[in-house]
Amino acid sequence: MIVIVGVVYTLAVSSFTKMGDTSTQVTLKNLKEYLQSFQYEKSVKFLCLDDCSSCDIFVDGKIQEEMKGSFDNFLDSSVKVYKHHFYEGMQESINEVYFNSEDIEEDVCFSYTVDKKGIGEQVFVEFNEKVYDFSSYFGETPVYNSLSEVTEAKEILNAEVLR
Repeated sequence: MIVIVGVVYTLAVSSFTKMGDTSTQVTLKNLKEYLQSFQYEKSVKFLCLDDCSSCDIFVDGKIQEEMKGSFDNFLDSSVKVYKHHFYEGMQESINEVYFNSEDIEEDVCFSYTVDKKGIGEQVFVEFNEKVYDFSSYFGETPVYNSLSEVTEAKEILNAEVLR
């Protein structure tokens, strides 16, 4: 009985320290998994405004005040987001519209959302001469050296699907 209680306690404590633990180095490669570690009912969002020098996490639409400043300089304004369309290939995404708590529109530099089922947006993020493939449902985020490398991989996958 004591062993069972000890195991349950260890699992509970490790899950609490994991959630929102910024001591783990968060990168674009592990961003999706990091966001999935939060407890949420609807969605968890990573949102960077203006020139991307400051990013915040929103859980079910509420900013995580205790994490403010944790993601300063995580990205910069060179970040680009793409979606892959079956017939059209890679297309640069248009940034969403965001209104702050005073209902003032702000410029979105980057955002990434994971929904209530733990599924993230199906996008490709180009940053620092790497492309991060957020389109896979399972496993780690694949990283490519160029947009053309990603495009080639997607075209091969499309050809396999069509067979």
